[in-house]
Amino acid sequence: MRSLDVPCPHPHLAGMTNLSILDLAPIVEGGDAGTAFRHALDLARLGERLGYKRFWMAEHHSMPGIASAATAVALAYVGAGTERIRIGAGGIMLPNHAPLVIAEQFGTLESLFPGRIDLGLGRAPGTDQAAAHALRRNLASDENQFPRDVVELMDYLKGGEGKRVRAIPGEGLSIPIWILGSSLFGAQLAAMLGLPYAFASHFAPAAMMDAIRVYRERFQPSAQLDRPHVMLGFNAFVADTDEEAQLLATSVQQAFVALRTGQPIRLPPPSPGYADTLAPSARAILDQVLSCSAIGSPATARAAVRDFVGRTGADELMITSQIYDPEARLRSYELLMAAVAD
Repeated sequence: MRSLDVPCPHPHLAGMTNLSILDLAPIVEGGDAGTAFRHALDLARLGERLGYKRFWMAEHHSMPGIASAATAVALAYVGAGTERIRIGAGGIMLPNHAPLVIAEQFGTLESLFPGRIDLGLGRAPGTDQAAAHALRRNLASDENQFPRDVVELMDYLKGGEGKRVRAIPGEGLSIPIWILGSSLFGAQLAAMLGLPYAFASHFAPAAMMDAIRVYRERFQPSAQLDRPHVMLGFNAFVADTDEEAQLLATSVQQAFVALRTGQPIRLPPPSPGYADTLAPSARAILDQVLSCSAIGSPATARAAVRDFVGRTGADELMITSQIYDPEARLRSYELLMAAVAD
C-alpha cells in the first residue's frame, strides 16, 4: 500500500518502527485556541524536518483544553504550512457526522494536499452525551451503525458515475482509511475490512495486547492493505534529565485527573511532586492510564520505546506529548527522535 510503504524520510530509521505525531492542539492555562493552532503548526514543521511520518489531530468537543474540534479545518491550516509530512485525523469520530460530509471534507484536503492525507475513524463521540446531542446526530445505541457508516464512507470515496449521491470532491481519490479503537470491536472491524488499525494505548491501554492479537489473527487482505499494520498511541515526555521529564509529565497528570472527575481543564503548568499529593487510588489510575509512556532522559526514553516495541511488535508509534511549555514540547520530540534513531 502506497501510504504505508513510502520510504522513511530519516536516514537512520531504516528497519526501525516509524514514529508519528498526535496533536490535540492543547490550550494551556493563560493561552487560547489561536495560539494552540500556531504551536501545532510549529510542531508539524519540526516533525517534517526530523522525519516523523505523520501528523494527526484528534476530534474532541466541549473540552476547554483541546482546540482541534473542527479537525478538517485545523488540518487545512497545518497542510498549508508544511510540504511533505502526511497529515490526518486520529481521529474523526464518525458517529458525530454524516459519512458524506466526511468524504467531502477529506476529499477537499486530499485535493489540496495530494498524497498526504490519512483518515482515521473512531466510533466514540469524543465528548459527553450532552455535547453529542448538541451535534445533532442519532444517539441510539446500535453497534452495527459504525461499520455501516465506515463502509458508506468508503463507498463515497470509491465513487462511480452511476451513483445518485456522490462525494465531490472525494470520489476516486486515494485516501487511506484507518480504524481507531480502544477495545476488541475496532480490532475486529479493521481486520475484517483489511484496514490499518490504531489503538489508543496512550490513554486506554487495558485491552491493547488482546486487540493486537485479534487484529493480526483475523486480518483479511484488501485493496488498501495486504498485511496487518498496527499503530499504537504512546506518550513521551523527554528532557535532558529524568527529573525534568518527570516534572513536564505532571501537566498531563493533572489534566487526566480533572477529566476523570468530570471537570476538564486547560493544560496546566507543571506541579512539582503532584502525584505525591494524590490518594493511592488516583495514583493507581494515573499509573494505569499512562503505562504506555516514555518519561525521562533520552537514554531512559530509548529504553522505554525499545521495550514497548519489543512487547507489542508495533509497526508504528503515534507519539503524543501534552507538555505545557511549547518549547519544551518541541524539544521532547526532538530528543525522542534522536534517541531512538541513535
